This record gives sequence, C-alpha cells and structure tokens, in this order.
Amino acid sequence: MASPASSDAHGETYATTEAPSGGLPQFDTTVWAGQIAWFLILFALMLVLVTRVFAPRMRRVWDERAATIRGAVETARTVQDEATVQAAAAKAEVEAARASARATAAAARARVAEQAAARNAAQEAELNARIAAAEADIAKTRDAALTSVGTVASETASAMVARLTGKVPTAAELKGTA
Repeated sequence: MASPASSDAHGETYATTEAPSGGLPQFDTTVWAGQIAWFLILFALMLVLVTRVFAPRMRRVWDERAATIRGAVETARTVQDEATVQAAAAKAEVEAARASARATAAAARARVAEQAAARNAAQEAELNARIAAAEADIAKTRDAALTSVGTVASETASAMVARLTGKVPTAAELKGTA
C-alpha cells in the first residue's frame, strides 16, 4: 500500500485517496472531529439563514400571492355580481322596450283601423248621397216620362190611324169618347 504522499516516475509528489490505515478516507476516525465540527457550523449557519432569511421571504411571497389570489377572486365575484345585476336590468329594459313596442304597434293598428273605418264611412256616405241623387233623378225622369206617356200614346195612335185609314182622327176620338 502506498503512503498518503506518493511520488511518480518523474519525481512529483501527490496525495493519495487511501487512508493511512488502508481503508476509505470517510472511515478515518482521526478526521471525524473536524468534519463534525464543520458540519455543525455549516448546519447552524444554514439553519439560521433558512429560518431568518429564506423562510420569511418565502412566507411573504406566499402571503402576497395568497392575498393577490384572494383579492382577484373577490374582485371577480364582485364583477360577476355586478354583471348579474346589469344583465337583469338589461333584460328588464328589453322586456319594457318590447312591451312598449307592442303597445305602440297596437295603438298604430287601432289608429289605422279607425282612419280606415272613418274613410270607409265617408266614402259610403258619399256613395249613398250619389245613389240617392241618382234615384231622385231617375224618379224625376220616370215621373216626366209617365206624364208624357199619354201624349206620346195619343200621337202614336193618331199616326197609326192616319197611316192605316188615311184620315187623321180627332182628339175626342183618340181619347175614346166619340
């Protein structure tokens, strides 16, 4: 076995990894006290750093993150509630507008129907007046025709007798009294 310091063929000295007792260096009990002391010092230093520096920073970050998330959720709930209220208000406005539109349409239909009825009544009255005037003209013409029927009949009879007999009848003969 080689000693802790060996030299090679060129005369250079270097350290070996073998323990002087011939085992692994981790199991060399002569250096354990220094290793344990340094381990405890480093462990204490790391413990202090973790508990005093890193853990509070991480706790702050986690708390800020939790607060941010909590705030975002509350904001989202508030916005959702406002949106629900606004949607209900918009729905009510739409229903009111529909009802108003229906009422306006019904009023317009009623107004148009009323105007059409008034126009029809006026046209019917005008037509009835024309019919009445035409009936009066017809009655006057009929009465005039009836009054002249007798004269036309006697003239026609006189012309027929004159043509058939060659002699013109007298007015008394035409009336049938002779």
